[in-house]
Order: sequence, then structure tokens, then C-alpha cells
Amino acid sequence: MTVRSAAPLPAVPDPEAPLAASYHRLADALPALRIHCASTRPGDDPGADRDHGRGEGRGHGWVRAADLAQLPGVLAESVARESREAARRYGAAPRPDVAAGLCLHRYAWPVALAFTLPWFLERRVPRLPVERVAVRHGGSELSLATDEFSCLPDDPRAGLPGARVVPDETALERALLAGLVEHLTPVLAAFRPLVRRGPRTLWGLATDEVVEGLWYLGGLLGEEERAVAELTRLLPGTPRPPFTGGAGFELLERPGAEPLRTRTRVSCCLFYTIRPAEACFGCPRTANI
Repeated sequence: MTVRSAAPLPAVPDPEAPLAASYHRLADALPALRIHCASTRPGDDPGADRDHGRGEGRGHGWVRAADLAQLPGVLAESVARESREAARRYGAAPRPDVAAGLCLHRYAWPVALAFTLPWFLERRVPRLPVERVAVRHGGSELSLATDEFSCLPDDPRAGLPGARVVPDETALERALLAGLVEHLTPVLAAFRPLVRRGPRTLWGLATDEVVEGLWYLGGLLGEEERAVAELTRLLPGTPRPPFTGGAGFELLERPGAEPLRTRTRVSCCLFYTIRPAEACFGCPRTANI
């Protein structure tokens, strides 16, 4: 039976939202991923039954994050879709727990960027509980209700009703980590029985998504060095619970070539179970470095 979540389409985009400029830069650097800021009113949410003005049909591949976290049937359908896509792409169906892990990765990687990119570019951190996020299947597009955000005292949007002004960079980092924890906690709990991993391993996966998403975008934006420095400060070698591990960047010396920046992942996505010869670089299980 197909389980359909209520109100699967995102709310009307707001190009003037406080975080819109960061997401525009994301679209320019990585066209495969789009994040829309939705204008909201009391009673609205990003899963409202409206499209982006493109005439798309009802339920056009969208699901509310709250439904993924709270409705087992919606999550099961998303994982089944991921399994079918993996079988088509790789020629063999993944194990059920591997399919769930791939589905979680496709969700958490862009969602983590929704938090970290505006922090990195504009020093603004959205508050995005699952009720304020809608995602297109496959993680290619997000819609967010970004009315609430944390910022520094000199931010030009600090006077907006939804702005929470914090005193300094350290407080803004705390707001970023707290926002990620608020959003990811119910999502990881929902996925846990399907991926068959414990909380520590799941938060290790979350650590990897937070670090590797911004690291990748930093490179696309020509700011890899700053991204590495700020991620190292955000998630140092000493873990910041519930996140496990840290940014963990290192330079790999190569004879006759420039050193290569890399990191050993905290968790394993189990992709090697599908394509053993194509294990992720930095995989902690296969030592593929």
C-alpha cells in the first residue's frame, strides 16, 4: 500500500528571506541541489499544499521531514524507493539496512548544509525543527520555513522579529550545533531500527554529513581553507556530544605530488557492500586511503 503524507508540497518561496542569499549561492555552485526559503504565516508549514509556481501536481515527490520522523509508513516508502533506485543504478539490490543508510545519507547531507552554509557565508543559523522542512525524494530539493534564526549583534537583519541575537562567534557555534541536534534527533531515532545501528554510530554518521557537506561546498566556492578551519573549530578532536568524532582533517603526503587533504570518516555508509571495488575514500572499514 502506498502511504502518502499530508500536505507534501512546499510553501511559497520567499526570495527575500534572511537566508535566501546563501541558498542562491548554493544553487549557483551546485545546481543539482536547491534549497528554497518559504514564507510562512501562523498555521503554515513548509509542507503546505502549494507548488513553486511551476504547475507541478500534488505530491510531486515531496514529503515533510516530520512525516519521515513520525510516520513509519512514510519512512518505509522512502527507503523502498531508495532500494529500487540503487538496484537500477548498480545492478543489484542493496541489503535492507544498506538501503536505509543510503536513504538517510541522501536526507542528512543536504539538510546539514541548510544549517552550515548560511552560518559559513552569512553568520546566520536557522532554527529548523522537522516540522519546518520538506524534502523532495532523493534529497535534490528542500523547502524550509526560515522565520527564526540566530545571528550576531552587527547583522543587518538582527532587528527582524524572528532573529535571535547571540553575543559572539562561540555562541553562534553553539546555536548551530543545537539546531542540528534538534532536527536530527527524531530523524535518527526513526531510521535507527532500519539501519540497525546504535545511537553513537548514527551520530558519527551525522558528524560526517555536517563536515563533508560544508567541506565540499567550501571547495566549490573557492573557500576550502576557511571551511576546513571553521569545521575544525566547530567539531574539534574532542567530541561535542551527541556528535561523535571530529572534523579530523589531515594532509596525505604523495610522492611527486602536492599533499592531499583528506579525513577518515567517523562512520561507514556501507557502500562497499554494493560495490566493493569502489569503497569511499577514507572509509573506516576498508581503510581505503
